[in-house]
Amino acid sequence: MADGSRGEAGGSRLGHRISSIAVALGCVLFLGGFVWAAVLYQPYTVPTDSMDPTVKAGDRVLAERVDGDEVRRGDVVVFQDSVWGSSPMIKRVIGVGGDKVACCDARGHLTVNGRPVEEPYVQRQDPQAQREFSTTVVPGKKLFLLGDNRQDSLDSRTRLEDGDHGAVSRSAVTGRVDAVAWPLGSLGMLPEPGSEGFAALPGGTSEPGPLPWAVAAIVAGAALVLGGAAYGPLARRAALSARTRQG
Repeated sequence: MADGSRGEAGGSRLGHRISSIAVALGCVLFLGGFVWAAVLYQPYTVPTDSMDPTVKAGDRVLAERVDGDEVRRGDVVVFQDSVWGSSPMIKRVIGVGGDKVACCDARGHLTVNGRPVEEPYVQRQDPQAQREFSTTVVPGKKLFLLGDNRQDSLDSRTRLEDGDHGAVSRSAVTGRVDAVAWPLGSLGMLPEPGSEGFAALPGGTSEPGPLPWAVAAIVAGAALVLGGAAYGPLARRAALSARTRQG
């Protein structure tokens, strides 16, 4: 019995150490994931339905803090420009400096540098949804921005007559939208533009941000903390049950 008791005590001490390590590691992952996400991402509330169906008015989105020079075609960006208003706006990048953008070709597709672009995210209720506009050249260091809801979006098309052809400076960009955080029914990463769209153009599209890794760290950390904390009571119950059977 003495040897059995010493064995049980040794096993208990080992289990306690493993439990403590799991809880400590879990805390590091959990808090680290939150801090990582808070440093890299900024939450925004979508102000209008101009980006429907990708994001809707009132949705809470997470935008990675990026420099405007990192932005590529197809990105959904948050920007603030006094010409567009005093509040942050959310639109999709259609063209970058030097691009020739026009709408539409015979199939109703927007074109960039003469190449039609497939846009599966665009809300089309009828063939005229795109609202045609003549070819425009995007000035250097500027971005041509459109809403996914082409029927109900005030965007670069409405400012084609100004000096910048409706384009916005890259320096006006404050973030690149990666995911919807609220409501829960829309929770998740934004879909990628698609291989037949901007990814096929020179320069390609942006790689997804690190948000999934941060979320994975938070989830793994929470699991380790809960598992480690639960080990003690479970181990004591198991030991008590074993002693009861032996007695």
